[in-house]
Amino acid sequence: MGKKNIDKNTVLSFGDEWKRFNQMPISNKESEKTFNEYFSIFPWNSLPDNSEGFDMGCGSGRWARLVAPKVGKLHCIDPSESINIAKLNLSNYSNTVFHRASVGDNILPKNSQDFGYSLGVLHHVPNTNEAIKSCVLLLKKNAPLLIYLYYAFDNKSLFYKLVWYISNIIRKVVCHFPSRIKNIITDVIATIVYFPMAKLSCVLSFFKINVSNIPLSYYMNHSFYTMRTDSRDRFGTPLEKRFTKIQIRQMMEKSGLVNIVFYEHAPYWCACGIKK
Repeated sequence: MGKKNIDKNTVLSFGDEWKRFNQMPISNKESEKTFNEYFSIFPWNSLPDNSEGFDMGCGSGRWARLVAPKVGKLHCIDPSESINIAKLNLSNYSNTVFHRASVGDNILPKNSQDFGYSLGVLHHVPNTNEAIKSCVLLLKKNAPLLIYLYYAFDNKSLFYKLVWYISNIIRKVVCHFPSRIKNIITDVIATIVYFPMAKLSCVLSFFKINVSNIPLSYYMNHSFYTMRTDSRDRFGTPLEKRFTKIQIRQMMEKSGLVNIVFYEHAPYWCACGIKK
């Protein structure tokens, strides 16, 4: 597999995204809330003292910034220019090591890591199943791996899926524009779509109305900066794949993970497994 399991245009797109959205303006409160959502199923108590692990596809280092204080050593791995943003954002943490490499490069020794995580990354590579296997190879026996993969709306209504289908047509056009134009368009989308839908969800939620099937309701308690970031991520990325909960479980099992658990709330799907 090696370096072939990488989409160069997607890597360039993310390098541009994280230079523009380095995540530093986000409040500590919002960062911690989002972090707790993604890591709620991660078995922190099972990690050994001075544990060593990896952040596969670290981007700007937004997750690493909150993981680093909890562990002994953290390897931040990313193939794009965003690795330089991560170095700046994590400059206060002496236990972080940076590698400009892809998931298929086997940059760390096999069976060497006490934990690993890859959030919002492995659905952007050509072969997601092989990418999960590459992550598992780095882990010691009984070490946990936490992943987040875009879901295929397997728990949503037909209307929800239709909305996504339309949005995906837009993505396939926007993602090919030059960076400057792409940034303008995705900011407009955040302004006229993300923000109004998030605020509508806030109002409906106030009146005790279930908003789980309203597109973009997840953002009702998030900042406009996050909406702009995720709009750029969603509509500006060339390669995107989505998976059902069943497919994710199958890929994790084929990769050598057991005791797989899913976070049953948004963001979908976060899953954690243990290397057998």
